[in-house]
Amino acid sequence: MQKLQDQIVACEACPRLRAHCTEVARVKRRAYRDFDYWGKPVPSFGDPKARLFILGLAPGAHGANRTGRMFTGDRSGDFLFRSLFDAGFASQPHSATRDDGLTLNDAWISAPVHCAPPDNKPALEEIRQCSRFLEVELGLLKNLQVVVCLGRISLDAYATVQGLRKRALQFGHNVVQPGTTPLVITSYHPSQQNTQTGRLTQAMLTAVFAAARARLR
Repeated sequence: MQKLQDQIVACEACPRLRAHCTEVARVKRRAYRDFDYWGKPVPSFGDPKARLFILGLAPGAHGANRTGRMFTGDRSGDFLFRSLFDAGFASQPHSATRDDGLTLNDAWISAPVHCAPPDNKPALEEIRQCSRFLEVELGLLKNLQVVVCLGRISLDAYATVQGLRKRALQFGHNVVQPGTTPLVITSYHPSQQNTQTGRLTQAMLTAVFAAARARLR
């Protein structure tokens, strides 16, 4: 698994994404001008013996692309880790830096795209290119029982890698996809677009991970 994560960090396969991440890390956001941006592909992280797999979309430009850890350093991450903590999957409810002491318990976080894309919109070819890492990763996680896909793009990427029929999967919030092994549960992504408009509340996201917890054997 560590070898795979090292390969992810060293990847240069998508010129558009690498150029964007590098430029964001060079220019920086004013609030983080003294921060040493990561600026590279962001590896997955968590418990290698996890029964729960969480699949996001891609690193945030000033979140994970800055800190070097998935869902770390932005409001989306705060939203996610609060719910994971409440459901017993995270050691603390907030995540600021990759060395802040946060650990995942029985959970693993990944993404179909490991570089921050412009406007948070990866191209289909970029998703296909990066999904080779996802395929290997899923094969290495031997204990998986439940997969939570955060957003429609996440579900589509997972379905492609696993050879599932997309038309048979009905995306919605806290929707269990019948007949899937590991069992797939879909959720709205904790993006600011969803959380600030009230489309996704903290209680709604926590309910997803409570449902995942209840289905672990």
